[in-house]
Amino acid sequence: MSWTAKQESYKKDVCEILVRIGALKFGAFPLSDDRWSTYYIDLRLIPSVPEAFRKVGDVYVELAKNALDPRTYQRVAGIPTAGIPFASLLSFFLLKPFLYVRKEPAIRGRGRRVEGLLHPGDSVLLVDDLVASGQSLLLAANAIAAEGGVVHDALVLIDRQEGGEKALARAGIRLHSLAKMSEVAQILYNLEAIDDDQMKGILKQIQ
Repeated sequence: MSWTAKQESYKKDVCEILVRIGALKFGAFPLSDDRWSTYYIDLRLIPSVPEAFRKVGDVYVELAKNALDPRTYQRVAGIPTAGIPFASLLSFFLLKPFLYVRKEPAIRGRGRRVEGLLHPGDSVLLVDDLVASGQSLLLAANAIAAEGGVVHDALVLIDRQEGGEKALARAGIRLHSLAKMSEVAQILYNLEAIDDDQMKGILKQIQ
């Protein structure tokens, strides 16, 4: 089976998981960049459901293997907090050293924002659950750069299509995602998991 065919199958699998574990909610939700959203995808629930965690972990591994050349990065870094469990799985299966980036410098010890072994010039793959504006990924990339690392690529499960890809590109970072939010919305609609109004609400959020 080609990667394109596998990717389409994975998109449906992930959407079915979102529905099954109740990870998609509608309402008014604040985002990390002070904007508001009419929907929220809580991928933090996935590690609490072992079957779903294993499946999504497999998806991350396959996405990384097919979207990137593993020789182009030395380390894998998780973005707090949702990206950390997925990054740790990915680093384990790809045999790449794992890092995670703190939101704030540690109060004790070395006061670092990047935890783990990072050497000057190391290329680091950023991993998060999803991307909206890209602010969280950019802040993490800046923290890694401040400690000598280099970031050229970021990997997420879902791109909410709210400017993140362009913002990252301006910083020289390529975004790799399993699915665009417009694709997720269409699959959910086809599964009758969302109605017309919910579909319109999601698409209205896309920039």
